Amino acid sequence: MRRLIYFVLAFLTWILLTWPVADGKIDVQVVAAGLIASAIVSVLFHEILPKEHHIFISPVRIFWFLLYVPVFFYYVVKANIDVVYRALHPKMPIKPGIVKIKTNLKTASGITALANSITLTPGTLTVDLTDDGFLYVHWINVKSDDIEEATRLIGQRFEWFLKRIFE
Repeated sequence: MRRLIYFVLAFLTWILLTWPVADGKIDVQVVAAGLIASAIVSVLFHEILPKEHHIFISPVRIFWFLLYVPVFFYYVVKANIDVVYRALHPKMPIKPGIVKIKTNLKTASGITALANSITLTPGTLTVDLTDDGFLYVHWINVKSDDIEEATRLIGQRFEWFLKRIFE
């Protein structure tokens, strides 16, 4: 079942990335290449993909994911503006450092999505993850060394949505 779900997801991703429809005609070669590539990916890599495959077919989780995308995009744009401001400011007001944040997410998929969301937001980079639910994040402008405050400022804005999507 996992292989089938990953095959379908890989093929849908292929179709969305290549869009083999031009002038009302479907490019059969692109579709065939997508089917072959998706089959290979689903057979070879199903073990390294998340075991929580049921999350990909739940309408409630898809709803929360669709709400999460614009929220994530908002924070990425906001962080981009902040980083540009700091880079262009004559005094370059940065205070880089590594802070420790706590996550309440339990699934590997949820923790990975949180770490990736933090890393994809300019000004932050997930450096390490511990087994006890802590993430070490490099932050371009450390506002607090306190674990709870850093967690609130960096992780909780994403964690609220990711908990509904992955758990």
